[in-house]
Amino acid sequence: MKAIVIVEFGGPEVLGLAEVETPSPADGQVLVRVKAAGVNPVDTYIRSGIHAVKPKLPYTPGKDGAGVVEAVGPGVRRFAPGDHVYIADTLTGTYAEYALCREDQLGRLPENVSFEAGAGVFTPYATAYRALFQKAGAKIGETVLVHGASGGVGIAAVQWAKSAGMCVIGTASTEEGRSLAMANGADAVFDHSDDGHYAAIMEFTDGKGCDVILEMLANVNLENDFEALAKYGRIVVIGSRGSLEFTPRLAMTKEATILGMSLFNAAPHEMAEIHRAIENGLETGVVAPVISMTFTLGEAPEAHREVIEGKSPGKIVLLT
Repeated sequence: MKAIVIVEFGGPEVLGLAEVETPSPADGQVLVRVKAAGVNPVDTYIRSGIHAVKPKLPYTPGKDGAGVVEAVGPGVRRFAPGDHVYIADTLTGTYAEYALCREDQLGRLPENVSFEAGAGVFTPYATAYRALFQKAGAKIGETVLVHGASGGVGIAAVQWAKSAGMCVIGTASTEEGRSLAMANGADAVFDHSDDGHYAAIMEFTDGKGCDVILEMLANVNLENDFEALAKYGRIVVIGSRGSLEFTPRLAMTKEATILGMSLFNAAPHEMAEIHRAIENGLETGVVAPVISMTFTLGEAPEAHREVIEGKSPGKIVLLT
């Protein structure tokens, strides 16, 4: 089978297309014919070698994907050949024509949901769900600010929050991105490249501020977030690309809570809850990934550049 194989950490150019042996499922394992693989920023951090969790070299990247069950090993109960599934991590990587997974790394994909959309499900929707509900404890009637509301995680957060009865405010730097966030349920969207957007958010909330802020770029925004945070508010740090100086009194004055999160830290029962929510959301239409760009497997380097440097809204996927 064809697969992307990384033999050394580095830039996008280390994403090499190679011919490798197709794996066979052992006890409790499922072989999936990958139709599409999701490209996430975390894939680029791991590829570069800067991520806290580094795989053993050589490896095939990719945690998200969607496809059709090709074969199952002994002991598999939930899936059978021919089933449509979304992939939530693998044993062998999704940037490949086939991926070997544990049974608990798969979820059911309704047949009316495309493989491209299925490839954009897990990391964005699981991350947004964990941040909103498992970490911030967001609830009906609260106001949530989603930074980067036009990105994969941002759109997922907007959809989750709106479906749970919250007032949703987003930020995005392009008109296209702001329109997309509004189309997916945001009550208001502001341009985060405008220095006055925090003041505009406070005006929109009648001076109260936001109960929950989902922060995608903490090294740039964290201290400024307090301008739009309500008293006793919670900030969940989902992403950061550097360090910052911080004034602790900002958190003291509002008795605010700053929460870090990583999907890797979810306990088994929390991950099971996330899967139930995603599968139900796919069935009801609450979970509706927006796919902005597709690349072939051999174009993985270009996809990695785009997911970090580009401003395309929605998700990027590789078609295998």
